[in-house]
Amino acid sequence: MSMIDLVPIPSGINDGVTNAKQATMLALLGNPRDSYDQECRDITNPRLAAMLISDSVGPFRVRGLKPALESLKEVMRDIEANVPDVFEGLGTAGMLCARLVRGSQTSISNHSWGTAVDLTLDGVLDVRGDNRVQEGLTRIFRIFNRRGWFWGAGFPVEDGMHFECGDELLRKWAQDGIFGPTPVAVLHRLLSLGDRGPEVVRLQQALVSKGAANIAADGDFGRGTQAAVMAFQAANGLTIDGVAGPETMAKLGIG
Repeated sequence: MSMIDLVPIPSGINDGVTNAKQATMLALLGNPRDSYDQECRDITNPRLAAMLISDSVGPFRVRGLKPALESLKEVMRDIEANVPDVFEGLGTAGMLCARLVRGSQTSISNHSWGTAVDLTLDGVLDVRGDNRVQEGLTRIFRIFNRRGWFWGAGFPVEDGMHFECGDELLRKWAQDGIFGPTPVAVLHRLLSLGDRGPEVVRLQQALVSKGAANIAADGDFGRGTQAAVMAFQAANGLTIDGVAGPETMAKLGIG
């Protein structure tokens, strides 16, 4: 079997790793720019720009957030040592790219902060959204996970080419003082407008089960999910802010 052959998404992906939330990214690193669309744009945030570097990570060169690049080097060293044939075929479709998530009007891609990378194998990019992934990716995702990186095959819309620094890894860097003083806003886990992923699916399913709304559990925290959260908060005497924080999560019966 070739490493670019397509296979089903394996089980056990992203064990103990969650994708970084927008509240986390914005609180720790600020907004990369004032406006977004589906095209790659330059960042305009000078504080963030000062934390970006360009360097080789082994099989390719990228530009991204310095701690993310240093972590990616460690991932690549592990891959070279343990899966050398896949290492030889690795390339990239890019790291830093300030834009919205494909098909979304609210979700800022984590590429915008330079904390995500899209990989190619033998020059071939895994197709997004077909619920199948390149065989070579199934042989390296656990190495990424062990280093605190989230694999995009775990998104509701499969994105097998995509790996990003997980929420836990970013919070650890914050605790280590890499980003300076940690804002109070990031001390609590929040789901808010623009977030996506399995945790958003669980939130949407809980809202539907509680009769708060009739929304699709598509893993995209858009305007409809925000309105459903606000309606649930209003009905349960909670602060009506459209953000699923600890109190709202507890009332919904999810952690």
